Amino acid sequence: MNNYKLNILFYLNRRTNNKIKSVIFCRITYNKVRKQFSTGQFVNPKNWDSKKQIIKPPEPDRDNINTQLSLIKTKINKVFLLLQVKEVSFTVDDIYRLYKGEKLTKEYNVVEYFEHYLKQLKTLIGIDIKSITYNKFEYVKNDVKGFIQWKFKTNDFPLKKLELQFLNDFEYYLKVVKKQKQVTINKGIQRFRKPIKVAVSERYLDNDPFMLFKSKRVNKEVVFLSPEELLKLENHEFTQPRLQFVKDLFVFSCYTGLPYRELMDLKQSNIIIGFDGNKWIKMKREKTLKALSIPLLPKAIEIIERCSITDKNVFTRISNQRYNSYLKEIAVIIGIEKNLTTHMARRTFASTVLLYNDVPMEIVSELLGHSSMKITQDSYGKVVQKKISTEMNRLKGSG
Repeated sequence: MNNYKLNILFYLNRRTNNKIKSVIFCRITYNKVRKQFSTGQFVNPKNWDSKKQIIKPPEPDRDNINTQLSLIKTKINKVFLLLQVKEVSFTVDDIYRLYKGEKLTKEYNVVEYFEHYLKQLKTLIGIDIKSITYNKFEYVKNDVKGFIQWKFKTNDFPLKKLELQFLNDFEYYLKVVKKQKQVTINKGIQRFRKPIKVAVSERYLDNDPFMLFKSKRVNKEVVFLSPEELLKLENHEFTQPRLQFVKDLFVFSCYTGLPYRELMDLKQSNIIIGFDGNKWIKMKREKTLKALSIPLLPKAIEIIERCSITDKNVFTRISNQRYNSYLKEIAVIIGIEKNLTTHMARRTFASTVLLYNDVPMEIVSELLGHSSMKITQDSYGKVVQKKISTEMNRLKGSG
C-alpha cells in the first residue's frame, strides 16, 4: 500500500477567452504527478478566493458553485480511499478515471502478465497444445524473470514501460549470460512475443515493443543423407542386432519422415489400407497435433514386416539418447562423415526421398505435418535451389 498523500487544488484558468468569467479547474496531485481537469464551473476572477478556494460575494449563484466544488473534492477523496483499501498500486490517472466513472485498468507487470497468460494457456493442454509446448513457454517466462532480476535488481518490471531497449537487452542476456545459441534465442523471444501481443490487444500496453524488433537471422543448413549415402546405409548388414535394429529404425524414418516420438508411438492400428488400396500411416503428430497421412513406400513396408514385435506396437522402444549414440557408431562403421541423428532421417525423407524426386513443396509440408507452409519453405527452400543447380549443371555438361 502506498503512503503518498493526495492533494486537491481548485484554481482559475486565466487564459479563458471570456474576459468576464474564468473556468475553475481542479488539479489532483499524487506521487508527485499532476492531473488537471475542468470542473465546468465559471466565476468572475474578482470573486475568487484562491486561499480558501471558494467563491465570495457578490458572485451570483456562489452557494451552488461552492457546493459543486465541495462535492467534486468529496468524490475524489472517496475514490482515493477506495483505491487505498484495495491495496493495489495506482496512479493519479487511475484516481481520475475512477472519479469519472470509468473502469479502472489494472496495471500489470511483465512477469505477472506472463503468468496470467500461462494460466489461460494451461487450460488448453490436451485440447490445442501439448504439455511439452506449455513447458517451453514456462522456460521463457523464467528467462524473462531472470533477466529482470539481473538487469533491474527487482522481481518484476512495469508492463507499460516495456520498450524496444528491453528486448535488445533481453537478447543480450540470453546470449552472454545464459549462453544460448541464436536459434534458441529467436525461439524464446518468439514465445515471449505471444503474451505481449495479447496484452496490446487487451489494452494493457499502449504500443507493441516488438514492432521494431528484428531477430538476428540464422542461416540453417539442412543436413541430410545423399541418395548414395542412403543406399550405402540400406545395403549394409550389421552383425550386432542393436545396430541393425537402429539402422532399420533410421531407414524407416528416411522413407516416412516420422519424428522420434511418433516412431516410438507407432501402432499396428495406425497402419491402414487407404482409398488407393495401398498401406498408409494415419496418426496425429505430437508436436503440432496435426493429422499425419503418409503413404508407405516398399522399403518402409519391408522394415515393418521384418521388425514388428507385437500385434499392438510396431517397434521396440529405445530412448532417444541411446538411439543417437548408436547412430554415431553406425556412421563410423559405414564411413558417413555426417553427424547422424534421429532428426536427420526426417530431413532425408523431405530432401532426398521427396524433393529430389520432384515432389511439390506443399505435399512435402503435408507429409511432414508442419503447422504451416512457411516452416517447410524456410527449412527446405535451399534444398530446392540446390536441386535446380544440380540439374542445370547436368544440362550444361550434356550440352
